[in-house]
Parts: sequence; structure tokens; C-alpha cells
Amino acid sequence: MFDGDTLESTFHFGVFLNNELLGICSFFKNNHKNLDYNTQYQLRGMAILNYQQGKGLGKLVLNFAENHIKSLGIKIVWCNAREVATKFYVKNDYSIFGEPFNIEGIGTHYAMFKVLN
Repeated sequence: MFDGDTLESTFHFGVFLNNELLGICSFFKNNHKNLDYNTQYQLRGMAILNYQQGKGLGKLVLNFAENHIKSLGIKIVWCNAREVATKFYVKNDYSIFGEPFNIEGIGTHYAMFKVLN
């Protein structure tokens, strides 16, 4: 659970198979100080069950979520991506900005963004 998870402006998306939750992503209305857009959404949580990874489910739920946010007139989304996840986000048209940073107990992260066209 993150602060803001229950706000009306926060969105949670999941991918299911036979009523089993296989993966999620959550977007939180939050502006990054280094991005020049009035309204932004931050991808705050993204996960696919280990045994389901590599099957395209992450791309599926992420694209669905981005399309929903785009339909609200939002032009940009961003995230703090773990170093091991940056390749996934680059494949999904996210770009790194700024310098890498460490989140204690978790590791190196990169700020990434995507303009929703």
C-alpha cells in the first residue's frame, strides 16, 4: 500500500486469468518537478507474478492503463524504475531523465517518462 492509493484520482489496473490476479499497475496523480507538463501521472507500482513474467502481461496491463489515462487528456506519465526494469520501460517507449539514484533497501532507480500520443 502507498499513500494516495485510495484517492479518487488514483487508478489500479490488474490482469487476471480464471479469477487469479497475475499482475498489476497503479497510477497516482503526481507531478515530477523536472517535467514541464501541468498534469502528470506517476506509475507507482508495477508487478507481474514471477512465473508469469516474459509472457507480455506487463505490456498488456501497462498499455491498457496508459490508454485510460490518455483518455482523460493526460499527456505524460513517469515512474521511478528499478535498474533491472529499465529495459522493459524502454521497450514500452519510456525515456530516462536525470541521474540514477538509490532508494535505501531497494537499490538503484532511474526516473523515466513517456509522452502519451
